[in-house]
Amino acid sequence: MTTILVTGGAGFIGSCFIRHVLSRHLDYKVINLDALTYCGNLENLKDVEANQNYKFVHGNICDKKLVRELISVSDCVVNFAAESHVDNSIKHPEIFVETNIQGTLTLLQACKEIGIERYLQVSTDEVYGSLGEIGYFYETTPLAPNSPYSASKAGADLLVRAYNETYGLPTLNTRCSNNYGPYQYPEKLIPFFISKLLRNEKVPVYGDGLNVRDWLYVYDHCEAIDIVLHSGKVGEIYNIGGHNEKTNLEITHLILKAMGKDESSIEYVEDRLGHDRRYAISNDKITSELGWKPSLTFEEGIKRTIDWYLNNQDWIRNIENKKASFV
Repeated sequence: MTTILVTGGAGFIGSCFIRHVLSRHLDYKVINLDALTYCGNLENLKDVEANQNYKFVHGNICDKKLVRELISVSDCVVNFAAESHVDNSIKHPEIFVETNIQGTLTLLQACKEIGIERYLQVSTDEVYGSLGEIGYFYETTPLAPNSPYSASKAGADLLVRAYNETYGLPTLNTRCSNNYGPYQYPEKLIPFFISKLLRNEKVPVYGDGLNVRDWLYVYDHCEAIDIVLHSGKVGEIYNIGGHNEKTNLEITHLILKAMGKDESSIEYVEDRLGHDRRYAISNDKITSELGWKPSLTFEEGIKRTIDWYLNNQDWIRNIENKKASFV
């Protein structure tokens, strides 16, 4: 039986990955290590908490002793644990350096000392910086992060590379585009706008709203991570994108239409500092080498997503109550 240590498994993507693994690999065990900071939420995993192959451990990836204990009983590590909200990184960059860089270093060092079959680092297309109107990010695109968040993720990626090159640690690295889907913490665009509109409040759109992002349904992302973990070439980077480029304004209008609102619900606000204009990611490598491609069109995925939030308003309210307790 394979045991996977999933760090940050109570968050958005991590919880969806745990659910994916337990449903796809019935003989696998999953250990979920999560610090349960403001965006960690065990309600995301209510449906699997009684599964005999699932175990939750409350703790921080910077805790060397705990990390060593868990890695010693694990075959693989998939690291989702990260501070990820760009606005928060602008205000408190030191928190992002501690979790995203120091935490990754703690995991890598324990894996080196104890031994591990595979270590997979889940990263982001934001490490590449900003694109012009044409072109795509490839795995060979130079890193050029523009926010403290993306800089901390780039630093972690380079540590992963170094541990592979220097120590021969069997590492893998994935970089994804913007994820969307159920269980996403409502500080990110789609659930944030839905929660605002449910309270009949206006939604804030940065600048002119024409910043472009490539959107990826979270369970398609989880399938890609699963494939890379099992079939990816050690030491390699794999970009994972949805090939769904949309401006922030397009996403806003989709949400407004689905919720019976009009443009009067939009409030244009001052642009974010260092706001990258466009992200777009090439899937060529993971598609040609590993056979992965997104299963859902954006139209299918966004409908499922909006419907999920509208049908799970208690989940949103519980998150907002929890958020208030952290303030």
